[in-house]
Amino acid sequence: MSNDRSSCPSPVSPLLIVISGPSGVGKDATLARMKEAGLSFHYVVTATTRPRRPGERDGVDYHFLSQDEFDRRKSERQFLEWARVYDNYYGVPKGEVMEALISGQDVIVKVDVQGANTIKGILPEALLIFLMPPSTEELVNRLKQRHGQLVAGLNSRLDKAQEEIETLPLFDYVVTSYKDRLDRTIAEINAILTAEKCRVRPRLIRL
Repeated sequence: MSNDRSSCPSPVSPLLIVISGPSGVGKDATLARMKEAGLSFHYVVTATTRPRRPGERDGVDYHFLSQDEFDRRKSERQFLEWARVYDNYYGVPKGEVMEALISGQDVIVKVDVQGANTIKGILPEALLIFLMPPSTEELVNRLKQRHGQLVAGLNSRLDKAQEEIETLPLFDYVVTSYKDRLDRTIAEINAILTAEKCRVRPRLIRL
């Protein structure tokens, strides 16, 4: 799979692509598969205070920070946006985004819906893509696999997911995220980005 868009008539400005969606929808899995497929974007590594899960690598999956370090970077305005999600904090490193865009690279940022809304307010020409679960039942299964069978926590996350799905009008595109058909999800995202590169009036990210 390739993201070569040489069929478009002229070079255009780099895109800031925001991938979002409810917890458990498969954002991490989608981005991991995009990297494996050789889609050459700059993938921004999010900072977080949440504990590292088995198999996760610092600086690759996330920048794992202490609360004190996160607060320091926040006070120094080092984050494009930051948010508290389920008692943990997440932030998008501003410098990394700016350097990649200035160098002409398309940038992919993964955030929750609150973060997507914040970025859209700061950079209106950002391209927002919402990953949608194929069904509520599928989302429940994914959340159970990740967080176990705790009913209170599960119900809270499902209520949050429904609220996030209701923000769909904020986004530019919606793509269904099938756990067993990641290549289909990625192909749809790539088709969106190819079309965006061929717009008569391209998006211009003004930093």
